[in-house]
Amino acid sequence: MSSDSQINDSDALVLSSDPSHPANLIPELCAAFYKLGWVTGTGGGICIRTGDKVYIAPSGVQKERIEPSHMFVLPYPQPTTDRIFLRRPALNLKESACTPLFWNAFEKRNAGSCIHTHSQNAVMATLLWPGDLFEISHQEVRKKVAGWTLRDICAPLQMIKGVRRGGNGLALSYLDTLKVPIIENTPNEEDLKDSMAEAMETHPDAAAILVRRHGIYVWGDDWQKAKTQTECLDYLFEIGVKMKLAGLPTVLN
Repeated sequence: MSSDSQINDSDALVLSSDPSHPANLIPELCAAFYKLGWVTGTGGGICIRTGDKVYIAPSGVQKERIEPSHMFVLPYPQPTTDRIFLRRPALNLKESACTPLFWNAFEKRNAGSCIHTHSQNAVMATLLWPGDLFEISHQEVRKKVAGWTLRDICAPLQMIKGVRRGGNGLALSYLDTLKVPIIENTPNEEDLKDSMAEAMETHPDAAAILVRRHGIYVWGDDWQKAKTQTECLDYLFEIGVKMKLAGLPTVLN
């Protein structure tokens, strides 16, 4: 096979008129996440796994300007030694620094997609919950707290129902307590791999991992479920932070 043919075969992995193709979806999602303030300053990332292929956005680029031709494609599973690529972009780009952590989601949760954001809501949650868990729940009662009923305060917490046990199990109910592990940050992103894996093993029902002063990793069976859970969790972090700052309980017995 000629070199030109190999290049064409490689590029064929990211060339499609189908808007639901991962190489088209990832730029669209990154642009949407950028508008939400989740992936500004080239931070954050997303991957989509389809069968035996994983599509990953590049690192250190303007996320709102990513194009399909910028995608990396890797085979799944990967060998335990050096990382193998089915395709690298023609530009001098580097695959996302999140790649080893995305692999945690594949190997420990059989995820089809993983999203990493630098959401301010997620970061604030890691600062206001000093331990190793973010927790929030709802129990429908009518007791007055500072002029509010807990029903009024917690009505939005039905967003808990958008989060699944383990990220891809049964959905949490209105009365469940959402628990998201918090791990400590490291100078280099890839060095989070082991602590993230340990937290996932310790908390098998966790649908995400928070990284203190950094952000969050969220996964799901596919990109739709990962995106939905990321949105629901971000909403719950924002509500939780506001409740905490207002002196309101976030977990009800």
